[in-house]
Amino acid sequence: MGTMAEDDSKGYKAVNPHPKGGLVSWVVDMVEKLVVEASTLYGSRKPMQFLSGNFAPVSETAPKSHLPVVGHLPSCLDGEFVRVGPNPKFAPVAGYHWFDGDGMIHGLRIKDGKATYVSRYVKTSRLKQEEYFGKAKFMKIGDLKGMFGLFIVQIHILREKLGVLDMSYGNGTANTALIYHHGKLLALQEADKPYVLRVLEDGDLQTLGLMDYDDKLAHSFTAHPKVDPITGEMFTFGYQHTPPYVTYRVVTKEGIMLDPVPITLPKPVMMHDFAITDNYAIFMDLPLYFSPKDMVKGGLIMSYDTTKKARFGILPRYAKDDLQMQWFELPNCYIFHNANAWEEGDEVILYTCRLPDLDLEMVSGAVKENMKNFQNELYEMRFNLKSGEASQKKLSESAVDFPRINEKYIGRKQRYVYGTVLDSVTQVKGLVKFDLQAEPEIGKSQIEVGGNVLGVFCFGPGRFGSEAIFVPRDSGPDLEEDDGYLICFVHDENTGKSEVNVFDAKTMSPEPVAIVYLPTRVPYGFHAFFVSEEQLQNQA
Repeated sequence: MGTMAEDDSKGYKAVNPHPKGGLVSWVVDMVEKLVVEASTLYGSRKPMQFLSGNFAPVSETAPKSHLPVVGHLPSCLDGEFVRVGPNPKFAPVAGYHWFDGDGMIHGLRIKDGKATYVSRYVKTSRLKQEEYFGKAKFMKIGDLKGMFGLFIVQIHILREKLGVLDMSYGNGTANTALIYHHGKLLALQEADKPYVLRVLEDGDLQTLGLMDYDDKLAHSFTAHPKVDPITGEMFTFGYQHTPPYVTYRVVTKEGIMLDPVPITLPKPVMMHDFAITDNYAIFMDLPLYFSPKDMVKGGLIMSYDTTKKARFGILPRYAKDDLQMQWFELPNCYIFHNANAWEEGDEVILYTCRLPDLDLEMVSGAVKENMKNFQNELYEMRFNLKSGEASQKKLSESAVDFPRINEKYIGRKQRYVYGTVLDSVTQVKGLVKFDLQAEPEIGKSQIEVGGNVLGVFCFGPGRFGSEAIFVPRDSGPDLEEDDGYLICFVHDENTGKSEVNVFDAKTMSPEPVAIVYLPTRVPYGFHAFFVSEEQLQNQA
């Protein structure tokens, strides 16, 4: 499939894997097929609801311009709104979990009040190899349960050892999140390295290669790095199954990755997010562990220990090692996404969406027909660096997630948090605006206006949205923090059609500022990002 090309001046590599077909590949496929058919016969495989309805995959769409717009698209939205999510190109051999799909980016190019839609796969090594075979070949999270899961792992290892699959470029899907740094739009999945994308003038998306920072990145890369809006640096980490279980990294404003900082943890954890302040990085050692041995007993590849405390580690953000890490304990919980953090006196304050109990079926293995609601609630957590004490305060009812802020305030004190209101683990029924300077109303049974809730927008019956990104009205220094817009994808299950909605972030008016009707269905997905016109013009 070609030869490996490097471009050390840009920090990324062209992705040209060398998979092998032929007799050996066919024999492994037949062994896999026999075991899968046997497992299906005995009822061990689950229905694949994440391949139906608006979870079902769609084909790529070349740029389609002059889309119908109701209302007006403000000039500050000139740029490209992008959202990534799972979109499997090939049918799974056995099980399938929502997290398994190939990364597809849905983009809305906005310029001069006009809109163009495009959708493109991230051309990962995994996708290129499965295109070579014309079928699914890589193991999936949806298979990793019990003895069948162990078999799938061994098949994957066998394919790698025999050269059927080329793992030299990793096996990630780039399906989770997006960020822009040093002139590059990066597609992220925490089990792999970033993929570099380029946004073309017409909004089309081109995969350039795998970002390894000139061979300095030798581990995975979180889906939620933080870019400091003042210094221009990016802070990130990766977790792995072997010590050191977490590695912290700093990337300079110029795109140079500094030396690794190993973080000592007692067990291999799934750490989905972290946070930064002016002077610190905040790590979360929460009791969701990788536990392959449990699969022998019929369990999942991950375990959640309800007897453990939640630990939060605060490290000076330019530390060379973790000797200065200060650890704090709070009651057991799990956290997928943080809103922001900052310092006040001796305290570091973290605003986060806290989950008091974790349904493992959501993050690993087989999935239920009807996933129970996330019980995520917005929390304030305080860590006193002088006394060593930690405290927490509930700020919302459930269920709220995907918290976003005006990114001008990342790591600094701010007032407003925008989140999604969840109808289930996978469906967003509305958006909510919180005021961190107001007290929450006691006794509420759901998220509604009052207290610290300044506004709630509901998409309506049968209509579900996704993570909303805040875009400021302009870049002026005197602009109020909430003076801007929220933009998100919305799907109407009544009509089967999708759209992009724009809301006034200051007023949270029930009437959208703009609705852009899309030419095709957009499946439910994960995280979004807004690439400004200035960033588009400054792409490396």
